[in-house]
Amino acid sequence: MAQERKRIVITGIGVLTPIGLTKEDFWDSLFNGKSGAAPITYFDTTNFATTFACELKGFSADSYIDRKTADRMDPYCQYAVIAADQALIDSGLDLKEIDPLRIGVVHGSGIGGMTTYEQQFKTFLERGPRRISPFFIPMLIPDIAAGQISIRHGLMGPNYATSSACATSLHAIMDAYMLIQAGMADYMVCGGSEAPITQMSVGGFNSARALSTANDRPQQASRPYDRDRDGFVMGEGGGSLILESLESAKARGAKIYAEIVGVGATADAYHLTAPHPEGLGAVNAMKTALKIAGIAPENIDYINTHGTATPLGDLAEISAIKTLFGEHAYKLNISSTKSMTGHLLGAAGVVESIACLLAMQHQTVPPTINLDNLDPQVDLDVTPNTPKKRNIEYALNNGFGFGGHNGSIIFRNGASL
Repeated sequence: MAQERKRIVITGIGVLTPIGLTKEDFWDSLFNGKSGAAPITYFDTTNFATTFACELKGFSADSYIDRKTADRMDPYCQYAVIAADQALIDSGLDLKEIDPLRIGVVHGSGIGGMTTYEQQFKTFLERGPRRISPFFIPMLIPDIAAGQISIRHGLMGPNYATSSACATSLHAIMDAYMLIQAGMADYMVCGGSEAPITQMSVGGFNSARALSTANDRPQQASRPYDRDRDGFVMGEGGGSLILESLESAKARGAKIYAEIVGVGATADAYHLTAPHPEGLGAVNAMKTALKIAGIAPENIDYINTHGTATPLGDLAEISAIKTLFGEHAYKLNISSTKSMTGHLLGAAGVVESIACLLAMQHQTVPPTINLDNLDPQVDLDVTPNTPKKRNIEYALNNGFGFGGHNGSIIFRNGASL
């Protein structure tokens, strides 16, 4: 006889984004349609095709972590540790009362420590291999954020990283969900972080012709579903969630943001960087999530789309939604919050999942901003420019990455539990 599946809920949120360094500020900016894009301040952009990005505003690691510790972390790792701290505090968990073997961490990054790589490679070129920092490798590798979170809080359960490009942190959430289901942990810290606004990252994405080059209007450059979209806007930051069983959360009187009711992960098996033209992998990921959730497509109220503002990607996802949801696709609200945050790459999935959780809490769909001329091939309600009040019982979040990686997660409003 099959074992009954545990019900897994989210009880803590932590988030650092270009439009807010707390969940409250993040939601306020989403509601008000605020763009995080501005000219890049981290390096001289004179020779770059793109000169703007969505950097964290007003961020100083020293405000959260002691200087010595912060200096031994790449920015992507700083973002991870800080977001996890926020989420643990928000959850109200007393770690002294939890068996450390029963709480784990799955935290991913699509790229890892690019800032550290560039700095140390410069040192190597100018001063030779003996001057490379002994901290170079531990600061660079994508799994070190999960390790740092566990060390900081003494968390001895399952501990590793996911790395699947822009689906990274959705896969981290899925893995955390499955680890609790499997009985390997009772509580999980999960999410992702990215600090990709570096010379090599921006230059590389420019070479791939993936970034917007609307340098004269950075705040209007991230324009998913707009006829004049010309690529995504680079973003940075991180997000973290605390997962536990519904039974545990209720027993301790925790605030429950949502239940994770369905997850889906598939591959396009099509192309290194381009999506399947009919969105086949996306269809299958969403279909799997619906099947696991045990709900019909008609139950979904809101989809936070991957929606990067690339010409092919936006249309492939719209096609996938119409294929799977049929007539109900025209009754859904859809939006891409990347229009405000930019694309946080490996951290996008968790940050946009948090947007879903806050949308359910406020019963409001955040908008897709910068929609001046809707692409005529997009005939769904993509919530243009202003937020929309509506009942949101079930929200779905999509994330797709280079390599054909697809992830979909369905959340049920915690107010209903």
